[in-house]
Amino acid sequence: MIQVRKGSDRGHANHGWLDTHHTFSFANYYDPGFMGFRSLRVINEDFVKPGYGFPTHPHNDMEIITYVLEGSLEHKDSMGTGSVIRPGEVQKMSAGTGVRHSEFNHSEDEPVHLYQIWILPEKSGIKPNYEQKAIPADEKKGKLRLVASPSGNGNGAVKLYQDAELFTTELGQGESVEHAIAPERYAWIQVARGAVNLNGHELKAGDGAAVSQEKLLTLSGTAEKSEVLLFDLA
Repeated sequence: MIQVRKGSDRGHANHGWLDTHHTFSFANYYDPGFMGFRSLRVINEDFVKPGYGFPTHPHNDMEIITYVLEGSLEHKDSMGTGSVIRPGEVQKMSAGTGVRHSEFNHSEDEPVHLYQIWILPEKSGIKPNYEQKAIPADEKKGKLRLVASPSGNGNGAVKLYQDAELFTTELGQGESVEHAIAPERYAWIQVARGAVNLNGHELKAGDGAAVSQEKLLTLSGTAEKSEVLLFDLA
């Protein structure tokens, strides 16, 4: 079964400096039908103006993934980490027992476009930690590239403290990838840009899809360039 979540149906807020779309209930947006999916709790698509960002704020007991599509995002946290996240990289922060961080557009003249994802951890009280990895372009063009998993460094991905995997792919028009889903597992598809066909369902940028009781997913690009995030979830 595939339930499509149209991008136009997401929660939306424009704060001037931040234009944001919420796939699931978040902040002042509440929809009891979309509180999350399995361990996925937040999928926010953010556009941040130059010179602006999120001031220092706390998190705890959450796996937070940042995926930048355009521009650059500067990160600082109470663990002493300071970094800039750019397209072609994935960042993960395990908030665990508690961490404070800030995120700002690193550019003075270009906006930054990103997805921020929150995944509920398998247990509370994890020691906070941070990872950031590059994703070689040729490893995701026309194929699925694992970027986050419980195994972490063993397969070139950032480590998640949850039974969840995140893949990314870039597809040209007519290119396809397949992903088998094990019994009793689920998937969420999020189209970051372009357009794809998912098992007969047409999805465009901003659209998502909850997948259950499916054995095989086929993603086919229907635009010149498409980028998709695929979550394989317990």
